[in-house]
Amino acid sequence: MSVHEQAAAAALTQIALAADGAVLGLALAYVAVRSILKFTAASSALRKIRHAPSLRVPDLRSVLSSSDDASHSSSGSDDGKLVIVRGVVQVKSAVDGNSENLRSNVLISNESGEKGVVLQRTQTCIYNEWRGFFGWTSDVRSLFSRSWKEQESTSFRAVPFVLVEGSMWPQSDFVVVNMDGSRHQLPLVTVYHHLQPIIASPYTFLQALFGHEYPVGLLDEEKILPLGKDITAVGLCSLKDGIAEIKSCKDLPYFLSDMTKDHMVADLAFKTKVLLWSSIALGAFSIGIISYSAIRNWNKFKEWRQQRRAQHEDLPSAEEADPQISAEEENGDVRDGELCVICLTRRRRSAFIPCGHLVCCQRCALSVEREVAPKCPVCRQSIRSSVRIYDS
Repeated sequence: MSVHEQAAAAALTQIALAADGAVLGLALAYVAVRSILKFTAASSALRKIRHAPSLRVPDLRSVLSSSDDASHSSSGSDDGKLVIVRGVVQVKSAVDGNSENLRSNVLISNESGEKGVVLQRTQTCIYNEWRGFFGWTSDVRSLFSRSWKEQESTSFRAVPFVLVEGSMWPQSDFVVVNMDGSRHQLPLVTVYHHLQPIIASPYTFLQALFGHEYPVGLLDEEKILPLGKDITAVGLCSLKDGIAEIKSCKDLPYFLSDMTKDHMVADLAFKTKVLLWSSIALGAFSIGIISYSAIRNWNKFKEWRQQRRAQHEDLPSAEEADPQISAEEENGDVRDGELCVICLTRRRRSAFIPCGHLVCCQRCALSVEREVAPKCPVCRQSIRSSVRIYDS
């Protein structure tokens, strides 16, 4: 770990432990609340997937017809029914009987030549993080510019496709996959992967000299959803013009996946357990730290209030102990060299310990002692107390 990273870690530690750990306790409480919200969402998705029927493509139409009739007669809703369908990817024009446009409705990889219904190409720029001679400036800049810098560009293309039953032909039963509004991860297959180095330029040398990140390589990838791939679709399915169509459900973490229903249930069950116990542990830690911090700060406040009260009580008692001297300081003629450096009206009577400077009257010396960090007004050295000086 470099010096700058150690300094950043020390600063973050000081911030986290500020106010006797109150900041750390609040941060853990925030993470615990987020874990509880994720646990609630995962539990709801687990219940829905567990109770959703797992159907084959030929059985889908009969189930949807009966469910649609029941829903229309009761509430008139056409949102669809949550189902889990396992099928093979096929282009939609193949089941429409439009064999002439079959080739134009299939996406072909530019590099590998493989056919698919989804084509995703990603170009990622790889940067070197050498700090250079003036690399300390990148520590502050990286906190803000790293998230703004666009290090990859992605192009996404898709054609209408369906899920069919096995490799039977011709296909009489199919379900159309509606990708509109879906942000779920797709089970894509990588068909091309190439890392191309970037030739350095004079500008690259300047970037390296001043600690700027400079590009050293370009990673080019192509991923497709190939024809004939066996996948599982989880979503809301309904009949539109007599054709079954399935679309994604925003409340579920899956839409198109390689996993079966049993694998999805096992995966979600494990996630819910991890989120539950992590939220309990983080919540307990945050409550303990916040409680400890509250008790510590309350005790410090009470001690400070008691010290202030004792200091206010000490001032009149000192004046009452020697009223003659107080009257003499108020009414007597004092030369300029013997005046208090703070009030400039009373005689110097108190010396500070440990510096020993005799520069203040008794009242001003007591007021200096009551400060949070008392220091001598002459040498600015920290003082513990003051002592009254009497003339012989």
